[in-house]
Amino acid sequence: MTEIITKVLFLIAVIDPLGSVPVYLEATKHFDKKHKTKIAVRASIVAFLILLFFILVGQIILEGMNVTLDAFQISGGVILFLFALTMIFGEGKPESEKHLIKDYKHVTIFPVAIPSIASPGAIMAVVLLTDNHLYTIQQQALTTFLVFIVIVLTMFLLLIANLVQERIGEYGITVISKIMGLILAAYAVQSILSGLKEFFMAG
Repeated sequence: MTEIITKVLFLIAVIDPLGSVPVYLEATKHFDKKHKTKIAVRASIVAFLILLFFILVGQIILEGMNVTLDAFQISGGVILFLFALTMIFGEGKPESEKHLIKDYKHVTIFPVAIPSIASPGAIMAVVLLTDNHLYTIQQQALTTFLVFIVIVLTMFLLLIANLVQERIGEYGITVISKIMGLILAAYAVQSILSGLKEFFMAG
């Protein structure tokens, strides 16, 4: 049970559902309620399919490039750590991703699905959490289900985005995103340390 809670909190930190709310509101400001609902649902589905793709084939691609488990853990941890730093010290996920909106007619895929929901950090995280060398098929299936749950949570927040922003405010969302960045940074450092430990023990 503790493992499930830990994974859920980590996935919430890396996907950052609340952080996607201002991006979604900005991206859909020219649409009526019906189209906004469609964008929220479709973007969530696309984001989940992207993460599912990397869960299934991400490690195969890396192993095809002869990347060792230790190197993968270290590099993955470094990438997640850098991503976490942008969440903590940058202008914040909502603001940075709002700037990516150039074409308001095609916002479902970019930037709502990518990179707001299925961010580079989220992609790297799901690959790390479903490593064949560390986790059984059952554990990987559980992780995939938890990713689905967090995406559903994200979709629900997008559907009530106006209410969320009214209650929490954009400043509050930014603060929460930075807290999520701290949690993500801690996991990233742990991944780096684990990779270094295994490397030196093997050496």
